[in-house]
Amino acid sequence: MAPKNMHLPASRLILLAAAAGILVGAFAVYVTNRSDGNNGGSQAASAEAAMCEARQETANAVGAAAGGEVAAMLAASPPQSLSDLAFNSPDGQPMTLRDLSGKTVLMNLWATWCAPCRAEMPALDALQKDMGDEGFEVVAVNVDTGDDTKPTAFLAETGIEALGYYRDNTLGLFNDLKRRSLALGLPVTLLIDGDGCLLAHMNGPAEWHSEDARRLIEAVPATRPAQGA
Repeated sequence: MAPKNMHLPASRLILLAAAAGILVGAFAVYVTNRSDGNNGGSQAASAEAAMCEARQETANAVGAAAGGEVAAMLAASPPQSLSDLAFNSPDGQPMTLRDLSGKTVLMNLWATWCAPCRAEMPALDALQKDMGDEGFEVVAVNVDTGDDTKPTAFLAETGIEALGYYRDNTLGLFNDLKRRSLALGLPVTLLIDGDGCLLAHMNGPAEWHSEDARRLIEAVPATRPAQGA
């Protein structure tokens, strides 16, 4: 009887080992597939990061152009790629900063409960009205949580006309910038070149409808079109 009693547990162990081997194999395939899928994205992100980091001299020149009303703008050190920043477009569709490739972007995060944000909105609107074109845009992103009632009412009451209604009601965009040590509070303003590289940034308000702001923006080199474009 002793040999039989020992035989049954051994059979069970063999079955368990075989099942574990199948599970491990399946997990290895899953991990391998995930790794392959991520490599392309990681390589692209690494290339963008390297491209932006190589623009330190440009960022320094832009930072040197910040004076007067926009003297609080600091040169990015090092410049970093912000192409993957995510928010909603004026038509309510998900987008990233990459969708604005080719444009110099002055991105501003604002909320209706932020008094300095409310105060500078008319100046941002005027800046977009004066300078906005195919090569430059003020992208003012509202970060109120909840629905659109308060921000749209504020924009209507204030007479904002030129700015697109970019939106993120999840605080995901703000938290992303916070993780990158770019956002301490609101408003937050970022000056980004046509390749999605951060060149300068600041926390707090400024007088954006000014010659100082114009000189700062004009210090950003125009993005060259890709070869063969």
